[in-house]
Amino acid sequence: MEASKEKPPSNMTLKAEYKSPNGSRIFESSLSPISASPSTKDKTAYLSALRSSVATLQEEVNGFLTAKMEEDKALVSTNGVKVDEKEEEENYGEEVIET
Repeated sequence: MEASKEKPPSNMTLKAEYKSPNGSRIFESSLSPISASPSTKDKTAYLSALRSSVATLQEEVNGFLTAKMEEDKALVSTNGVKVDEKEEEENYGEEVIET
């Protein structure tokens, strides 16, 4: 039996998605495909590009979330409610059930 050789995707994308009741946002970074039989040099280059893309995407997401936190703080402060900054940062983006 002959082993089937799968063709790698021509377009690869690193993607993160933010969803909330007030909206959503998609963060994407394109990656160059790696050949079906990559050399060690190709693998190293691909992993380096992937690491760089992850770091860039993480910076974009962190910047977006920081801006969202600032918007939320501004809304809360205009309503005269005090915000526990530490608790807000720990729980941001997480569903918190208050008892």
